[in-house]
Amino acid sequence: MEFIQPNRLDRGFYQYQQEFEDKALAVLRSGWYVLGHEVSSFEEEFAAWCGSKYCVGVGNGLDALWMAFRVLGIGPGDEVLVQGNTYIASVMGITINGATPIFVEPDEYFQIDTTKLEALITPRTKAILVVHLYGHNAKMDDVVSLCRKYHLRLVEDCAQSHGSAFKGQKSGTFGDIGCFSFYPSKNLGAFGDGGAIITDHEQIAQDMKVLRNYGSEKRYYNKIVGTNSRLDEIQAGLLRVKLRHLDELCEECRELADAYSSHIQNEKLILPKERPDTHSIWHQYVIRCRERDRLIAYLQEKQIGTIIHYPIPPHLSEAYQYLGYQKGSFPITEQFADEVLSIPMYNGMTREEQDRVVDALNAF
Repeated sequence: MEFIQPNRLDRGFYQYQQEFEDKALAVLRSGWYVLGHEVSSFEEEFAAWCGSKYCVGVGNGLDALWMAFRVLGIGPGDEVLVQGNTYIASVMGITINGATPIFVEPDEYFQIDTTKLEALITPRTKAILVVHLYGHNAKMDDVVSLCRKYHLRLVEDCAQSHGSAFKGQKSGTFGDIGCFSFYPSKNLGAFGDGGAIITDHEQIAQDMKVLRNYGSEKRYYNKIVGTNSRLDEIQAGLLRVKLRHLDELCEECRELADAYSSHIQNEKLILPKERPDTHSIWHQYVIRCRERDRLIAYLQEKQIGTIIHYPIPPHLSEAYQYLGYQKGSFPITEQFADEVLSIPMYNGMTREEQDRVVDALNAF
């Protein structure tokens, strides 16, 4: 019996193998490998696909986050509201700039609980970072309203939500900047590291282009102390190929999620829900189980792999001990960390593989 992995990146490659190989060869033969035609073309195409005016490619998703707060001028003494149950990179985007994360508990959809935001706003609050976790969507009308009321910046972490939408509007387009990762496991995944920001503000886009390229608009003429964070030509080219098929790839994930939701029936498991008026891309299908360790071991015996996204919330990580939080500081966040489990889901997953996962979960 073949082991069912939590994710299979090779299946996505083989779906469009010839297109990927043709593009890679074309880039290699072009003789131009950094900030060329492929990057500029991808930036135009991805911005249009998202419904945004500008896109700037960068080295990875973490760079997109910390650079976003840098160009917005958020730093020491400033506070940024962010949900507690996110990947630690979201928080690093804030703290790399010297700003302070203010954690917010999640709602039943794994997203930032917008009913808890206003009470946490202080004179030091400068921004809200919304993380569209697992490809779902936060209640963005509430967030936008608060940002307008208190004159706050709004940054969206869309590392897992390429193409998800709230009331018909795609994630990443609600605030000042939308930050994306193209890590290979993402719905729009590259064949290595990559990232980007989208924005409707021309000056923000221009500032990001300067920051990503050593702080220079013109080679050897440096306006600021910048960084080296550029989306590679070959990755941009491969992303352009995948972007052409992204709608159908996302729809395949929605069909897999629908099948799981329809056929998994076990009172020991809590299944994920999609918020009304939203369109999730189901980057992960995340169940909850109070007996998670036993479930993981049971599925491993059945030759089924799983991943925990994420076992340690940022406020309890060693990296953020200096913030002074203790276990019990955010009970809902911590409960999720103890219970969540991502079951296998990937483009190219067969019906037989999914049936095996469903049958195993129902028999647990």
